Amino acid sequence: MKKTHVYDKLAPSPLVRIIPNAITITALCTGLTSIRFALSERWELAVSLILIAAILDALDGRVARFLRVDSAFGAELDSLSDFISFGVAPAVMIYLYSLHLWKGIGWALALFFSTCMALRLARFNTNISIPSADWEKRFSVGVPAPAGAFVAMSPLMLSFALEENFEAHSLVFALTLFLSGLLLISRIPTFLIKNVPIPHHYVRYLLILVAFFVAALFSAPWYTLSLGAFLYICTIPISFMNYQRKKREK
Repeated sequence: MKKTHVYDKLAPSPLVRIIPNAITITALCTGLTSIRFALSERWELAVSLILIAAILDALDGRVARFLRVDSAFGAELDSLSDFISFGVAPAVMIYLYSLHLWKGIGWALALFFSTCMALRLARFNTNISIPSADWEKRFSVGVPAPAGAFVAMSPLMLSFALEENFEAHSLVFALTLFLSGLLLISRIPTFLIKNVPIPHHYVRYLLILVAFFVAALFSAPWYTLSLGAFLYICTIPISFMNYQRKKREK
């Protein structure tokens, strides 16, 4: 007679196991659908869907770890979803919005960004099993995939905030897309917000800042997101200097 272990009784049900993957698939479909709205020139909705995909991308891994159902399959599926949502969709959107004016050169820039995203995700997958010190886990090698898409779309979000058509400013989109691609494949250490330690006595102030951010996001979403992209870019040199200091100390 087969023995029943306590672990078998506590093992997640098959339905629970697919919840993280279902979130990942939803993120993939959300990012891909943004291309559809870009083709219809519904730009604000297209950008919003990519931002929603970023939120779902942040949730699926945490849900998997919380339910103790994280797996290699889920990690690979997450990378494929990230490539579509943050590598393909933003590049196609920016090409359709402005870079199509540059014809072949504009499309080459879109391909460059997508290729950089694929290389960044491939490097992440190969490095995930390499052990690292606790302090190194506070940093990402290069800009993470959602942040790279966020930076690439910053001129679009600024155009929404100013209620101006930036379509003719192809140079701005070209430079932003090119620099975002370089940041993706670079080895510049950037802060991983989820792993940055917060001293206990600062938690209350952080919660107040979160409340202000949410209020600003509902009141003036595109101004807030544009400012957020600018502030994130400003943190890159700070994270680099902080990494070098930690490296010397350790």
